[in-house]
Amino acid sequence: MDYTKLVAKRAVDMKPSGIRKFFDLVAEIPDCISLSVGEPDFKTPWDIRDAAIHTIELGKTQYTTNAGLKELRLAIREYLLRKYNLDYDIDQMIATVGASEGIDLVFRTIVEEGDEVILQIQDTLHINQQPLLRVRM
Repeated sequence: MDYTKLVAKRAVDMKPSGIRKFFDLVAEIPDCISLSVGEPDFKTPWDIRDAAIHTIELGKTQYTTNAGLKELRLAIREYLLRKYNLDYDIDQMIATVGASEGIDLVFRTIVEEGDEVILQIQDTLHINQQPLLRVRM
């Protein structure tokens, strides 16, 4: 069976990210310092490492609900209220694992076929979000 025929056209149209190709090349260079996006340039502090280890030892390694951890959404709610005087119910929030996932969810939720999306800086659009919006640059 030719499984490539089962792949959606928008997925086929996705171009490999140039930055990912670059990261792959850099990974093969000995003693090269990676300055890739999203990776800290410092070691994770021990209190965070210890908390992660403790959480694993407690067996808390399952998936969260689709909206994200309730405790996290409560903390975000408290922060928004304290810092910006914004009062949202946690049922109005989704905590994603990253910005790209959140942006993708927003696009899929509010953008309809034929809508015009104006971006202030087009370079910030993740390479895999372009087919979703059929971006013309």
